[in-house]
Amino acid sequence: MRNIGDSKIYIVPELSADNEQWINPSFGNVALQTHYDNIKRMVKEKTGRAMQEKERERKGKNGKIIKVAGCSPIREGVLLIKADTTLNDLRRFCDICEQRWGITPIQIFIHKDEGHWLPGEPDAGDKESFKIGDRWFKPNYHAHIVFDWMNHDTGKSCKLNDNDMMEIQTSASEILEMERGQSKAETGKEHLERNDFILEKQKSELRNLDAVMRYKEYQVKCAEQEVQEAESITQALRDEALQKEKQSEMLDKAISDKRSKLNKEKGNQLLGAVADWATGKSKALKGDIEDLKFDLAEAHETIAEERKRTQAETAKLEAYKKTVAQQMESAVRNATLKKDDEINNLKDRISWRDKMLGMFTKILMQSNGTFRKAVDSIINFAKDTYRSIFSREEAKTIKSVMEAFGKNKEDYRAIGTFLVFTADKKENLSNSEYRKAVREVDDVAIGRYEQAQKRGNSLKL
Repeated sequence: MRNIGDSKIYIVPELSADNEQWINPSFGNVALQTHYDNIKRMVKEKTGRAMQEKERERKGKNGKIIKVAGCSPIREGVLLIKADTTLNDLRRFCDICEQRWGITPIQIFIHKDEGHWLPGEPDAGDKESFKIGDRWFKPNYHAHIVFDWMNHDTGKSCKLNDNDMMEIQTSASEILEMERGQSKAETGKEHLERNDFILEKQKSELRNLDAVMRYKEYQVKCAEQEVQEAESITQALRDEALQKEKQSEMLDKAISDKRSKLNKEKGNQLLGAVADWATGKSKALKGDIEDLKFDLAEAHETIAEERKRTQAETAKLEAYKKTVAQQMESAVRNATLKKDDEINNLKDRISWRDKMLGMFTKILMQSNGTFRKAVDSIINFAKDTYRSIFSREEAKTIKSVMEAFGKNKEDYRAIGTFLVFTADKKENLSNSEYRKAVREVDDVAIGRYEQAQKRGNSLKL
């Protein structure tokens, strides 16, 4: 199988919380490479020969060279699943694979956050696609299962032919309630790789801006822009007034020069006429200057008002932020206090319950031999790393205790939980041993062991 690697192109982070995984506790929490190395040592011990990892050639009976593939002790498969497929469904499929073909599951990973974006709305018959924001997403629900393909009793790999692989696919479709596809023997088509199902790239954008805060900040920005525009107008008025003053000074100088010249050339009469004309022009310019100064004063008032309004909006925004922060802090504090009270009450109830259950368990263990035998059976099974199911006798003993104290499957499951609880109190089971015991005792409660016995098989399916 080809791996995508670390690329996030086809992953929607909002859906990653739905992903699940399971690690087989029988193998311990070790890396796949470590498990691979352990298999190599096991093969050497069982067969006396090193595991053939590389492809090799040998000569056939007809003299032709035949290429023999190297051993692949760890193999990975991909199953298409539905949105409601669970880890328990996949584990039931893996149990069948282990019982019928000897291949043991190591890891299960459910991916429900991959797929591709549709260019528009989905087809009318498309029931899987759904909307995220304003775009339609087509999910690619699937699961990765990593198998140990070796027989640890013989040191040899499990030999599965085409019919076995077809039966595995059929079992998967029945257990997962998926539609069975046609085999390539019928269609003549080769299977597509995983990446070939992905049609386009995608990127997700996160929006975390608060609408009210964003609107307030927008108002402040608008006010600041208006202030900048008013300052620009004021500067233009200042420049224009300065230019008018320069023109007035130049005109006064021209009048003075003209008056001196006319006094010499035309006499006082002509000089007086020119002076009257120049004086009128100067007065007009001075009037324009006064008008510009008035406009400048108005601009200053406008700027002051805008600044005052901006400061008021800013103060409101800061007050709003402070109020929101105080409300959030108060809500968190109240919720924390309430949760602490609930936790303390719950601890008291659990302590009282454990004490009562301990007394009840002690009474049953001393007075009821069948109950004691059922608890010991659960402990022995949970701590045996090489067993995955109860024996007939163990299952029968456990079921007899359930039937003695209960009337229906719900009662049986509750009694089964109490049996596992008693076993854990007695022997302090590890997490993996506890989960293993819970799973199998629950199967006894719902009747799976009885179904298997009716078929003449001591194994559950």
